[in-house]
Amino acid sequence: MNRISKQGSQQPLHGQAKGVTLRFCLAVLSSTLGMFSFGYSTGVINAPQKVITAFYNQTYIDRYGKEDKSMVEFLWSFTVAIFAVGGMVGGLAGGWWADKFGRKMGMLYNTAIGIVAGLLMGLSKPTKSFEILIIGRFIVGINCGLYTGLTPTYNSEVSPVAVRGAVGTINQLGVTLALLISQVLGLEQALGTEQWWPLLIALSAVAPLIQLITLPFLPESPRYLLLTKNKHEESVKALLWLRNADEPGQVSEEVQAMASEKDSEQGEEGMSFLSVLRTAGIWKPLSLALIMHLSQQLCGINCIFYYSTTIFEKVGLSSSDAQYATLGVGGIMVVMTIITIPLMDRAGRKTLHLTGLVGIFISSIIFTISFTLVDKTEWLKYLAIVSSLLFVMFFALGPGSIPWMIVAEMFTQGPRSVATALAVTTNWTANFIVGLAFPALLSALDKLVFIPFTVFVFIFFWLIFFFLPETKGRTVDEISALFGKPSSRPRLSTKDGLPAVYDNNSQL
Repeated sequence: MNRISKQGSQQPLHGQAKGVTLRFCLAVLSSTLGMFSFGYSTGVINAPQKVITAFYNQTYIDRYGKEDKSMVEFLWSFTVAIFAVGGMVGGLAGGWWADKFGRKMGMLYNTAIGIVAGLLMGLSKPTKSFEILIIGRFIVGINCGLYTGLTPTYNSEVSPVAVRGAVGTINQLGVTLALLISQVLGLEQALGTEQWWPLLIALSAVAPLIQLITLPFLPESPRYLLLTKNKHEESVKALLWLRNADEPGQVSEEVQAMASEKDSEQGEEGMSFLSVLRTAGIWKPLSLALIMHLSQQLCGINCIFYYSTTIFEKVGLSSSDAQYATLGVGGIMVVMTIITIPLMDRAGRKTLHLTGLVGIFISSIIFTISFTLVDKTEWLKYLAIVSSLLFVMFFALGPGSIPWMIVAEMFTQGPRSVATALAVTTNWTANFIVGLAFPALLSALDKLVFIPFTVFVFIFFWLIFFFLPETKGRTVDEISALFGKPSSRPRLSTKDGLPAVYDNNSQL
């Protein structure tokens, strides 16, 4: 068990991280391939923009006998944005999907969607059909929308609380590694060519294919088995496998804690969208969960992910230099995410997220000033590049990973799937709006394009600062109490008279 000091801080007991076994790591690694697929599909469309739009243009000329640059520009923007529309569909269905099929089986069935999408996109050029590419982008969006709900939930539910934050950051590490790999492969010296770009896009099917091979050997989430499906024996077996334990007594505290949570949550099982929305005690954490996801998307990060090459060219870099600068974006994301892993369970979620938003706010202002004056002073283009890279660095520090993981920490098992689905759908909706609107916004505001995002960051910072509690190391009961929901779970007394809660490994 973990004790809570009078100040409310967790004091971990010796050996609480023993749940971090090789089997547990393999389960997390296989699950995180879903977020890898999401990252690859997000970043792969950036570098080969010119060769794909050239394909669109030539296909349009072959069909209609004339060139229409505005139509090609619209088709390209639609290709970028339709990915997020699919994500919205997948995100909205994610809660039902996770409860219907389970966390593990939900991911396993989702691999088929990702493989089909990759094959479709790879066939777009041979069939001379940009429609197939657009359909494939929509389907892979559904695939990634489901992953963004399933993967963080599975990883959170199988994790010992001592490393829950670190594992949540590994979700984002999967995204950033995939972004970097997609950017490297998208270079003109690699697959970002007129000949090879269909293969580049089709490689999004690789991660789902690996999952298809590895997931059958992994257990379902023990918490899902016990709390949602009421399968006690299967839950114990899954927990024994993950913790590499031989006897049920070795995981008895976790099982007892989950059973106690189940007893305290009677009436919450299988909560629907309407029941979640009608429960007043859920409104505040749900609103904060949505705000966290909006702060991730409306800070403008996807403008850099989708259009960084275009932005760097506008700053004054050549086409090839702009692609290499885009590699810097991916590299910084990976490095900063790795740095954040040990910080997540030390500094805390709220602190890192707010620090990230402050850094993004300052970087956006510096970028806007240098971008605006770059024509007058040559060296300012380097300041613009540095500030954009700092923007990415601060995004990776907190806003990149925390919204994906914090929903699973803020909600008990009953409303968790619905809350996750609503948060993920909100994220993808904002993603869609930004992806579709940014080209028009860039045309209208030109070098002031990041000002609206800067305003959003300012607003989100203060909302989170005043209303979001710290969830690091807290139990379900403690987090519920912070939102004004009294706990129904019995408290255990200790010899020193301090309150005690259940074992760390049993958390969310």
